[in-house]
Amino acid sequence: MTSNKDKGIILNNGHPEKLHIQLSHFKQKYNWDCGVSCVLMVLPEKKKQKFLKNFTQICENEGFNKSTWTIDLCYLLKKFDIRHVFYTITLGVHEGYRGNSFYNNVLNKDEQRITARFKKAEGLGILIRKLSLSIAEIVTHLVNGPVIVLTNAKILTCDICKFNKISSEFRKCIPWPTSYQGHYVVICGYDISSRKFFYRNPSFGDHVCTISMDLLDLARKSYGTDEDIIFVFK
Repeated sequence: MTSNKDKGIILNNGHPEKLHIQLSHFKQKYNWDCGVSCVLMVLPEKKKQKFLKNFTQICENEGFNKSTWTIDLCYLLKKFDIRHVFYTITLGVHEGYRGNSFYNNVLNKDEQRITARFKKAEGLGILIRKLSLSIAEIVTHLVNGPVIVLTNAKILTCDICKFNKISSEFRKCIPWPTSYQGHYVVICGYDISSRKFFYRNPSFGDHVCTISMDLLDLARKSYGTDEDIIFVFK
């Protein structure tokens, strides 16, 4: 093992100090398809084109009603034979979200579908683990493939956009007015020396964002995310 003691990250032998996974960017088209857009970013080109060609039909068959949960993304990945593991601290729908302004509008119409999908997942070969992951575990996995992660967009930032001094309304990837706004992004690399993650945000055009590991950890562990994260394998 090699260690970076100052940063608290332990790397396995052979793991680079800096990594960037090349992905073909996909910008979301609607206000509900950020997760689906992340799935499109990790699909091989032929499978991506097949999905896009049949996008409406596939979404209807999957039961989406302009809202997707992480388990829905897993079913899509399984549909296209993409090996992955879903980690979460809540198996199903968190009872505490009733009354939450973000979830109120979707719980009634989605809860039955989500509950059923969790129950059927194991039988379909979809791996779900109830576990809270560390920054180091995310870094370790990235050598094997990208990571789809649910974040609170109110906390999510981009160092590059800030440094480029673009309009303040874009300094946060999605400046939503509520205290929590679920938003999926794809982590596509890291830099241990600067303690940064690289990620692609489907709300932007073709652009790689950077964020401190600690801040992304805060965004992905914000109340409302259930710490949902999908490890995708190349």
